[in-house]
Formats: sequence, C-alpha cells, structure tokens
Amino acid sequence: MKKEKRNMDLESVESHTTEFKSAWRDEYLKSICAFANTNGGRLLIGVDDNGKPVGVEDSKKLLEDLPNKLRDILGIIPSVRLEKKNGKEIIVIEVEHSYAPISYHGRYYVRSGSTIQELKDKDLTRFLISNSGKHWEEYTEENASIEDINNETIEKFKQIAIKRIPFVKDENEPIKLLEKLNLIKNGKLTRAALLLFGKNPKKIWTSSYIKVGKFLTDTDIISSDDIEGNLFEQVEKTMELLRTKYLISEIRFEGIYRKEELEYPEKALREAIINSVIHRDYIGPHTQLKIYPDKIILWNVGTLPKEIQVDELKKNHSSYPRNELLADVFFKAGLIEAWGRGTIKIIDECKKAGLPEPEFKEEFGGFAVYFYKDIYTEDNLRKMGLNERQIKAVKYVKEKGRITNREYQEITNVSRQMATIDLAEIVKKGVFTRIGKAGKGVAYQLTKLTNK
Repeated sequence: MKKEKRNMDLESVESHTTEFKSAWRDEYLKSICAFANTNGGRLLIGVDDNGKPVGVEDSKKLLEDLPNKLRDILGIIPSVRLEKKNGKEIIVIEVEHSYAPISYHGRYYVRSGSTIQELKDKDLTRFLISNSGKHWEEYTEENASIEDINNETIEKFKQIAIKRIPFVKDENEPIKLLEKLNLIKNGKLTRAALLLFGKNPKKIWTSSYIKVGKFLTDTDIISSDDIEGNLFEQVEKTMELLRTKYLISEIRFEGIYRKEELEYPEKALREAIINSVIHRDYIGPHTQLKIYPDKIILWNVGTLPKEIQVDELKKNHSSYPRNELLADVFFKAGLIEAWGRGTIKIIDECKKAGLPEPEFKEEFGGFAVYFYKDIYTEDNLRKMGLNERQIKAVKYVKEKGRITNREYQEITNVSRQMATIDLAEIVKKGVFTRIGKAGKGVAYQLTKLTNK
C-alpha cells in the first residue's frame, strides 16, 4: 500500500512529462504529438485535473482502438496499458521522444511546462532542421550558382589557408576548392558556401549582416552602420569600422617606434566577432554590436549548446559549433582554434590590456559578450575585495586625480591610522600607486593612470 501511495503522489500534479484526462477524446492526440516532439511523457486517461483516479468506461475497447489511432494518425506506437489506482481502471499512454518530427493533422506541437505549444514560422523551421540530422548551413540553395561566389574572397582565403591546407595553392578553379572544403553537395552550393564566399548573402538571407551602433544610453543612439557581404568580409569590415569610426586609438611609443592600440584589445574583439558569425542562428535576426561610453555588447541569436554552461566558457571546454562547416573553414583559414579556446583567448587579451574580465551571457534568445572599459567600476572593485570606504576613495581619485591621507579621512570619516591601513591595502591590491615624498607630500593615484 505504501508503494502504491508513493507512485500516486508523484503523479498528483500535471507537469512537463505528465498530463491527466478524465475521459478519452481524439483531440488528445495533440498532447501525445507534443510529448513525442519534446522529451516524451505519460498521458493518463481516467484521472481528473487534480490527479484523482475517476476510472474509464469500456477500457477493453480503448485498449484496442488507441494503438491503431496512434499508429495511423501520428505514425508512432507508444506503450498503451491498463492500470488500477484506488480501485479505478485507468489507461496509461507512455510516449518516448521521437527523433523524427511528429505532426498532428499537418501541425507540429511541443510541450512547454504543462502546456502545449504549436510551432510556427521560424520556430518550426528550427525544429524541423534540428530533427533532420543536418545543420542549417549544410542545405543547398537550388537557385545559386558559381556566379554568386566572390572570387576575390576565394583568393584571399587561399593566401591565409596555405599553411594548414597546402593543396589550395594548386587549386585554380573555385568550384574545385569549394568541393574540397565540403561546401558543394550533389553539384549544388551549400548555404555555408554562400555565407563564406558569396558576393551578397544578404540577398538570400536578409538577416545575414552585422549592425553596429554607438549609444550614449540604451535609447540615445549617435550613429549606426550595417556591415554586409560574406562572413570574411563582415569580420574585416567590422574591425576596420571600429578602428576608424567607433573606438579611440591610444598612441604610445616604445623607443622610437610609434604604436596605436584600440581602447579595447583588438585580438579579443576580432575573436568575439568571428565567434558571433560562426555560431549564430541564421534563421533569426541579425548580429548586433553596441558601443557605449563604458562598454561594448556583442549579441547574436542562438543560445549555447546544451552540452556547455556559461560558466564553463572561462575554462578549457569542448567545442560544439552550431555551424560545423563555417567553423571548419575559419579553422582552415587559421582564424580560430578548434578546441574551444576562443572565449579563454578573449578573457586573456582583456586581462593583458588591464581591462576587467568580459562577461558571457545568454539573453533575449541569444548569446552576448560584454566588454568593459573601466576596470575601476564599483562591481569590479568589490570583486577585488575593496570595502565601501575604499571604493569611495577610488571614485574620488577618478574625479580629482589623486587623494591624500587627510582627504581620505575627511571623505570616509575614519582615523588617520585606519586611513593609512585602508590606503595600504588599496596599494597592495594594485589599484593605487603611492607617489611623492614621505609626510605631507605623499598622495595616491590610480595605478592605470600612473602607467600611461
């Protein structure tokens, strides 16, 4: 009795994988369709909405009819069996996840929590492709031809790929090169071929471009540009636009040599932009690059694969590219690594430039990289272990340029001894640098400002 009660408790509430029906209706085939298209589940006939068994009428006939309906209408053969709960006969239909898409009268349904949702438009396209065993970029474009390929991009690729694939130097026909790169199927150009080497991919997929914008706030935009062309062109054009229009370059000298460095590390930006065009979902909207006074946000549609969590991006992790053909060609060009080190490279480059670690986020149905310019933000100072008094002093120095022990005492209302201890800790953490001679001439500046 105890065992039976435990089982009933587990099925007392409808969920992602359990649904109750007091009696059978053919429209409930929609629920079974949704279970098959999601993670499988159980439909219990003869149970009310509260999970209480009420029994079914003519269970023998249902046991004969239901398997035939499931086979003829949905094309699946789930387990259909009779069970007794609290003396009542109920029918349990147990559905396994189907690796082929299942439709009910030409419509496709999935489970979301305890509800059924019909898939339409882009969601339906993604679902059908994901269940086809092929990636989106592997499909061919029937109306495309070799005339749609940009020969200049082909030649540039050959120049940078020769170290990893030496055969490219002897391949003079673009179509032969594309075949060797697995970008032609049955004599037709794949979507990957057109994205990578096409003259105008946006003509076919209207969202295949990068929109760059400069913002003062989330609603106050100063300027914007659309970056079009194939993926190699998009990366190069975006980097050039950042250098010439959107970001400030710092000029410094190493001996007699003049060097220009962007306010954000160029290698990190390039890596992030390449990752965005390789891993984005091309069924969804365009890639977005937003430049704010204190940060950059790069967003593309498409969340991480289920095998990877966001926090794993900061350590060595396996690579699961959304678009394998795109990733493979960028790897052969020497523009990415094959072992999932791109995000680590982005972090390392920011650290070397004296900037905070970038943040990786899944948001708005996509994936975003946040680059921060100011290492001395309140959040970052707290992460470094500074207390509220010390953070107040850093903000003071950012405004005034320096701070003395006496000024620290005044703005934090602490003793000279405590001010000396606090300031020494800030120096130890590398945020402040002590300047001046002993006594009243001693002051403190931000370390980064002192090094410029």
